[in-house]
Amino acid sequence: MIQVGEKLPQTTVCELIEDGREGCTIGPNSFDVREQTAGKRVVIFGLPGAFTPTCSAKHVPGYVEQAEKFRAAGIDEIWCVSVNDAFVMGAWARDQRTSGKVRMMADGNAAFTQALGLEQDLSARGMGIRSQRYAMVVDDGVVKTLYVEAPGKFEVSDAASILATLSQA
Repeated sequence: MIQVGEKLPQTTVCELIEDGREGCTIGPNSFDVREQTAGKRVVIFGLPGAFTPTCSAKHVPGYVEQAEKFRAAGIDEIWCVSVNDAFVMGAWARDQRTSGKVRMMADGNAAFTQALGLEQDLSARGMGIRSQRYAMVVDDGVVKTLYVEAPGKFEVSDAASILATLSQA
Protein backbone atom coordinates (compact mmCIF):
# COMPACT_ATOMS: atom_id res chain seq x y z
CA MET A 1 0.00 0.00 0.00
CA ILE A 2 1.21 3.51 -0.78
CA GLN A 3 2.68 5.29 2.22
CA VAL A 4 2.88 8.87 3.44
CA GLY A 5 5.89 10.51 1.80
CA GLU A 6 5.63 8.51 -1.44
CA LYS A 7 4.82 9.93 -4.88
CA LEU A 8 1.56 8.94 -6.51
CA PRO A 9 1.97 6.15 -9.07
CA GLN A 10 2.60 6.87 -12.74
CA THR A 11 -0.86 6.04 -14.09
CA THR A 12 -3.99 7.64 -15.49
CA VAL A 13 -7.59 8.22 -14.52
CA CYS A 14 -10.47 9.35 -16.73
CA GLU A 15 -12.97 12.14 -16.38
CA LEU A 16 -16.08 12.71 -18.47
CA ILE A 17 -15.91 16.23 -19.87
CA GLU A 18 -19.28 17.56 -20.94
CA ASP A 19 -18.31 21.11 -21.87
CA GLY A 20 -15.77 22.26 -24.43
CA ARG A 21 -12.60 23.51 -22.75
CA GLU A 22 -8.96 24.06 -23.58
CA GLY A 23 -7.09 20.80 -24.06
CA CYS A 24 -10.09 18.52 -23.49
CA THR A 25 -12.52 16.90 -25.86
CA ILE A 26 -16.16 16.38 -25.00
CA GLY A 27 -16.45 12.85 -23.63
CA PRO A 28 -14.05 10.71 -21.60
CA ASN A 29 -10.56 12.21 -21.23
CA SER A 30 -7.55 10.44 -19.73
CA PHE A 31 -5.38 12.38 -17.31
CA ASP A 32 -1.91 11.56 -16.05
CA VAL A 33 -2.17 11.49 -12.25
CA ARG A 34 1.28 12.94 -11.66
CA GLU A 35 0.78 15.75 -14.19
CA GLN A 36 -2.62 16.64 -12.74
CA THR A 37 -1.30 16.84 -9.18
CA ALA A 38 1.98 18.63 -9.97
CA GLY A 39 2.22 21.93 -8.10
CA LYS A 40 -1.19 21.44 -6.45
CA ARG A 41 -2.64 20.38 -3.12
CA VAL A 42 -5.29 17.78 -3.86
CA VAL A 43 -7.59 15.72 -1.67
CA ILE A 44 -8.24 12.34 -3.26
CA PHE A 45 -10.87 10.08 -1.80
CA GLY A 46 -11.61 6.61 -3.06
CA LEU A 47 -14.69 4.54 -2.58
CA PRO A 48 -16.16 1.20 -3.66
CA GLY A 49 -18.63 2.37 -6.28
CA ALA A 50 -20.79 4.99 -7.89
CA PHE A 51 -24.43 5.03 -6.80
CA THR A 52 -23.75 2.73 -3.84
CA PRO A 53 -25.53 3.63 -0.56
CA THR A 54 -22.83 5.08 1.73
CA CYS A 55 -20.92 6.59 -1.19
CA SER A 56 -24.00 8.42 -2.51
CA ALA A 57 -25.63 9.34 0.78
CA LYS A 58 -22.58 10.38 2.80
CA HIS A 59 -19.14 10.23 1.21
CA VAL A 60 -19.54 12.36 -1.93
CA PRO A 61 -22.13 14.78 -0.45
CA GLY A 62 -19.79 15.62 2.43
CA TYR A 63 -17.04 16.73 0.06
CA VAL A 64 -19.47 18.63 -2.16
CA GLU A 65 -20.94 20.48 0.85
CA GLN A 66 -17.48 21.30 2.27
CA ALA A 67 -15.74 22.21 -1.02
CA GLU A 68 -15.37 25.89 -0.11
CA LYS A 69 -13.87 25.04 3.27
CA PHE A 70 -11.31 22.84 1.51
CA ARG A 71 -10.43 25.71 -0.83
CA ALA A 72 -10.09 28.05 2.15
CA ALA A 73 -7.70 25.49 3.70
CA GLY A 74 -5.46 25.64 0.63
CA ILE A 75 -6.77 22.66 -1.33
CA ASP A 76 -6.74 23.25 -5.09
CA GLU A 77 -8.86 20.27 -6.13
CA ILE A 78 -10.90 17.44 -4.67
CA TRP A 79 -11.03 14.13 -6.54
CA CYS A 80 -13.41 11.25 -6.05
CA VAL A 81 -11.94 8.05 -7.52
CA SER A 82 -13.95 4.92 -8.13
CA VAL A 83 -13.48 1.74 -10.16
CA ASN A 84 -16.23 2.64 -12.59
CA ASP A 85 -16.15 3.85 -16.19
CA ALA A 86 -16.14 7.55 -17.07
CA PHE A 87 -19.77 7.49 -18.26
CA VAL A 88 -21.00 6.12 -14.93
CA MET A 89 -18.87 8.65 -13.05
CA GLY A 90 -20.27 11.42 -15.26
CA ALA A 91 -23.85 10.37 -14.54
CA TRP A 92 -23.05 10.17 -10.83
CA ALA A 93 -21.45 13.64 -10.98
CA ARG A 94 -24.70 15.06 -12.40
CA ASP A 95 -26.75 13.22 -9.77
CA GLN A 96 -24.51 14.47 -6.92
CA ARG A 97 -24.13 17.99 -8.36
CA THR A 98 -20.33 17.91 -8.10
CA SER A 99 -19.57 20.35 -10.93
CA GLY A 100 -16.93 22.87 -9.91
CA LYS A 101 -16.52 21.17 -6.53
CA VAL A 102 -15.35 17.56 -6.90
CA ARG A 103 -13.72 16.00 -9.94
CA MET A 104 -15.26 12.56 -10.50
CA MET A 105 -12.36 10.40 -11.71
CA ALA A 106 -12.97 7.00 -13.26
CA ASP A 107 -10.50 4.20 -12.67
CA GLY A 108 -12.29 1.76 -14.96
CA ASN A 109 -9.64 -0.97 -14.96
CA ALA A 110 -8.58 -0.36 -11.35
CA ALA A 111 -5.04 0.50 -12.54
CA PHE A 112 -4.68 3.53 -10.23
CA THR A 113 -6.33 1.74 -7.32
CA GLN A 114 -4.10 -1.32 -7.70
CA ALA A 115 -0.97 0.84 -8.12
CA LEU A 116 -1.88 2.43 -4.78
CA GLY A 117 -2.36 -1.03 -3.26
CA LEU A 118 -5.86 -0.01 -2.14
CA GLU A 119 -7.96 -2.53 -4.05
CA GLN A 120 -10.41 -4.99 -2.57
CA ASP A 121 -12.12 -7.97 -4.14
CA LEU A 122 -15.89 -7.65 -3.91
CA SER A 123 -16.57 -10.47 -6.39
CA ALA A 124 -18.67 -12.29 -3.80
CA ARG A 125 -21.08 -9.34 -4.00
CA GLY A 126 -20.98 -9.25 -7.80
CA MET A 127 -18.86 -6.09 -7.92
CA GLY A 128 -15.41 -7.46 -8.88
CA ILE A 129 -12.24 -5.57 -7.97
CA ARG A 130 -13.04 -2.24 -6.34
CA SER A 131 -11.36 0.45 -4.30
CA GLN A 132 -11.17 0.41 -0.55
CA ARG A 133 -12.66 3.49 1.09
CA TYR A 134 -9.86 6.01 1.78
CA ALA A 135 -8.87 9.66 1.68
CA MET A 136 -5.49 11.29 1.20
CA VAL A 137 -4.02 14.74 0.99
CA VAL A 138 -1.48 15.06 -1.81
CA ASP A 139 0.96 17.95 -2.14
CA ASP A 140 2.75 18.25 -5.48
CA GLY A 141 2.15 14.55 -6.18
CA VAL A 142 3.40 13.36 -2.77
CA VAL A 143 1.07 11.74 -0.24
CA LYS A 144 1.05 13.86 2.93
CA THR A 145 -1.75 12.09 4.82
CA LEU A 146 -3.57 8.83 4.17
CA TYR A 147 -6.57 7.37 5.96
CA VAL A 148 -7.89 3.95 4.96
CA GLU A 149 -11.19 2.73 6.38
CA ALA A 150 -11.57 -0.64 8.04
CA PRO A 151 -13.91 -2.92 6.04
CA GLY A 152 -17.50 -1.75 6.29
CA LYS A 153 -16.58 1.45 8.14
CA PHE A 154 -16.97 5.15 7.32
CA GLU A 155 -15.11 6.97 10.09
CA VAL A 156 -11.82 8.47 8.85
CA SER A 157 -12.18 9.26 5.13
CA ASP A 158 -15.14 11.62 5.36
CA ALA A 159 -14.85 15.33 4.54
CA ALA A 160 -15.07 16.48 8.17
CA SER A 161 -12.19 14.21 9.24
CA ILE A 162 -9.95 15.41 6.41
CA LEU A 163 -10.81 19.06 7.11
CA ALA A 164 -9.85 18.52 10.74
CA THR A 165 -6.52 17.07 9.61
CA LEU A 166 -5.89 20.13 7.42
CA SER A 167 -6.57 22.51 10.29
CA GLN A 168 -3.94 20.68 12.38
CA ALA A 169 -1.25 20.99 9.69
